[in-house]
Amino acid sequence: MIQINNISKQYGGTKVIHIDHLKISKGESVGLVGNNGAGKTTLFSLMLDLIPPTTGNITLNDIQVNRSEDWKKFTTAFLDESFLINYLTPEEYFYFIGDLRGQNRASIDQFITQYSDFFNGEILGKKKYLRDFSKGNQKKVGIIATLIGDPEIIILDEPFANLDPSTQIRLKNLIKDLTLNREKTILISSHDINHTVEISTRIIALNKGELVKDIETSTQTLEELESFFTV
Repeated sequence: MIQINNISKQYGGTKVIHIDHLKISKGESVGLVGNNGAGKTTLFSLMLDLIPPTTGNITLNDIQVNRSEDWKKFTTAFLDESFLINYLTPEEYFYFIGDLRGQNRASIDQFITQYSDFFNGEILGKKKYLRDFSKGNQKKVGIIATLIGDPEIIILDEPFANLDPSTQIRLKNLIKDLTLNREKTILISSHDINHTVEISTRIIALNKGELVKDIETSTQTLEELESFFTV
């Protein structure tokens, strides 16, 4: 599903990430953890061809991301608010993404009704542009937009940040539901190791751009990570 081969990114002589080999199989829910500057967002940016690698390559379903755009048909992501279109309302943004994914307005209207609890009455029908919403509500829109068109690979960078406790719980339940049948591959980066361990079948830890842990989650995982990050 996802294959990383000798990938590295270097800025001005400083290497910010280097991973020799990493394979993520279909249906895995992978939590990417690490301190600030560990390389989490850089890795996601490389996966999405937002930045070119210094060495190596990444393939999604055997498609090299920097040589073809065919991977975009089954991959979706929300890294930050720059993925939004600030002069659109949430409904207009959902329609825009739906159009890219071959969905008509009627199907989008039906789709977003599933997430009324997640929106908590704060998103739809407000006649507000996305730029006028709080960071947390912007994130809600971005996360739900990634689910349009039933993608196979979903990448979320710090999805729990700026969300209130109730929405964090709803998001955890949403992610668990998405991974229940193991048909979707989900990658999530987070500073919150508690949330990440709870929703992930596998944890990958980065430190200063290097892969330092790759473990299947178990009852000991949280304790192991807490011990690692407090040394």
